[in-house]
Amino acid sequence: MAIEKIPFGSTGHESTRTIFGAAALGSVTQAEADDALALLLERGVNHIDTAASYGDAELRIAPWLVDPRKDFFLATKTGERERGAAHDEIRRSLERLGVDSVDLIQLHNLVDRAEWETAMGPGGALEAAVAARDEGLVRFIGVTGHGVDVAERHLQSLAEFPFDSVLFPYTYIQLQDHRYAAAVEELLDLCAEREIAVQTIKSLSKGRWRTEERTAAPWYEPLTEPASIHTAVSWTLGRPGIFLNTVSDLKLLPLVLEAAASPGVRPSDEQMDALVAEQGITPLFDAANPHF
Repeated sequence: MAIEKIPFGSTGHESTRTIFGAAALGSVTQAEADDALALLLERGVNHIDTAASYGDAELRIAPWLVDPRKDFFLATKTGERERGAAHDEIRRSLERLGVDSVDLIQLHNLVDRAEWETAMGPGGALEAAVAARDEGLVRFIGVTGHGVDVAERHLQSLAEFPFDSVLFPYTYIQLQDHRYAAAVEELLDLCAEREIAVQTIKSLSKGRWRTEERTAAPWYEPLTEPASIHTAVSWTLGRPGIFLNTVSDLKLLPLVLEAAASPGVRPSDEQMDALVAEQGITPLFDAANPHF
């Protein structure tokens, strides 16, 4: 079963509600990446989200774009904060991807106040993104982030520039933080009003790793049981109009796509509370761990 498509903000593109998070390709072989491509095509996924900092991900994606390029909305990110460095990184991403242009360039994890002022100010990375758009190297510009301050910072970013998309953590447990939830709701209302695409991440997070032995690829501990994944994915996709970016682990990708293809009714708060208790889910970001 194919995954539902909805407008990606005001870009004119209908993207699958589940976007492939290409951080999962950072340290895999090309053969493993190509197996993931087959699964994405099977489910009709038509939007890829990568970044310059995702290891070899851009290189792994490049062969995918030779033939099925027309089927993918292609997004990447620059983590540089100054114009010159961002200018160079955007062009390096195009070279690594083997393309003349991408659909979306995003200012990556723009939350830290000092970094925000640099990137958004004179001679900052935003100027490089706008110049790349003017040159036809990118079509749209977005902003991404993590941590407890991300929604508030995105609101500040949108007050300064008409970004086409935002990306931030959106999970049941994280939204039990009332300050975070209030900022997220304000951000979602603004994005709906302006037709700004909303991408969400960390849908499968159980919290930070509590053991030194890590059994999955993400920097946080993910849910791994099919029923739990289905519940978490269904809860995220139960919010109309938002997108879910897949977890950075190819082993979990089939389970996420299966859940996204038939999410069903959004789980109730009682069901989510039960999942939290059963799986020992904790907030990924809090006062003690406000960032990565």
